[in-house]
Amino acid sequence: MSFISDIERDRIYEEIEGKSFSKSRGGFFSKLLSIALLLSVGFASGSIYSTFTQVKFANNSDSLAVNSSNVTNSTFIPSNSEKNSLYTQTSLAEIVEKTANSVVEITQYTTTQSYFNSSYTSEGNGSGVIISDDGYILTNNHVINGAEKISVRLRNGEEYDATLIGKDSKTDIAVIKIEADNLTPAIIADSSKTLVGDFVLAIGNPLGRLGGTVTYGFISALEREINLDSSTKNLMQFDAAVNPGNSGGGLFNINGELIGVVSAKSTGYDVEGLGFAIPINDVKQVIDDILERGYATNRPYLGVSLDNSSYSTGNPYGGSIFDLFYSQIQYGARVSSVEKDSPADKAGIEVNDIIVSIGGTVVSSASDATSEIQNYNVGDEVEIGIIRNNKTYTKKATLTEYTGQ
Repeated sequence: MSFISDIERDRIYEEIEGKSFSKSRGGFFSKLLSIALLLSVGFASGSIYSTFTQVKFANNSDSLAVNSSNVTNSTFIPSNSEKNSLYTQTSLAEIVEKTANSVVEITQYTTTQSYFNSSYTSEGNGSGVIISDDGYILTNNHVINGAEKISVRLRNGEEYDATLIGKDSKTDIAVIKIEADNLTPAIIADSSKTLVGDFVLAIGNPLGRLGGTVTYGFISALEREINLDSSTKNLMQFDAAVNPGNSGGGLFNINGELIGVVSAKSTGYDVEGLGFAIPINDVKQVIDDILERGYATNRPYLGVSLDNSSYSTGNPYGGSIFDLFYSQIQYGARVSSVEKDSPADKAGIEVNDIIVSIGGTVVSSASDATSEIQNYNVGDEVEIGIIRNNKTYTKKATLTEYTGQ
């Protein structure tokens, strides 16, 4: 017995499909089965899409996690004790806040004499790191070397005149002092524990006018042998951006501890991400020596001040105005002063002598000569080759210990 007439059934089919169907019961149940299958696939697809949507949102919002018991904040935000992971803006800001007050801007002033007997004052810029709450500051020797006046600016904008306590050209380290209290000294780390890949922050004064700039990156290499000022140093390499003016600034680890003093950057139009820092362990003893004695111990001393010497390719030893039309070639180191009773004085070295060799090694500049002396020990006798009045001489000097005088 049929529940609906054949005519009524055909009308229903036409409303659903828009066309006539077979009037057989087999065709009717076949179509119902097809519709049921389609609805089943639709519900299944909706369920899959709903599940996929939940998984997708779980990667962007904790509120829609598929299994909230397995998805926690620690999955995406590492604890402060975890090294070399991703860091949120908040955790980076905490490290900066812990370290930034320990880094200062340094400006050094030097008076230069012009060719027409007039003088002008030039300035150089760098950075420094506070190492005591009463005003001792660590920086690079090359930042303050030759300065007649040193000025320090704190993060809060306060400015102070600084006094040079001591310096060491071999490690390129210097310590200066300002008269201030309640400062924020850096926490000194054990840099021997630093590993390639460790996260680091560099804080300094790039370009001499952007004090407090923070950049971040990773340790790229350790114990790189880099030649600076004719002296080879073992430095840490890192990829945080640094620029002129960053020298003397701090390199900090993820705990906000000082692991190095920024000292150099590889430059060139195609060079990026090559910064270098002096490991803090390499200079701890030098810092202690300077704070205690005002100088680094076991440094050989000749007792001369040097500047670069050059001659014209047209007239090597002449003084004619026509020499201005020839190119200048640098050679040797001119003795600009000799300390009384120093090894150089006792050896017979005089002002305006040109030092051209030390211990048989040719030197072509003042930095060459200074670096070569540092290769000897206190008490060594060294042969110094000089040119005086167009004649060559050899002087023998017994090196003593540099005492900062």
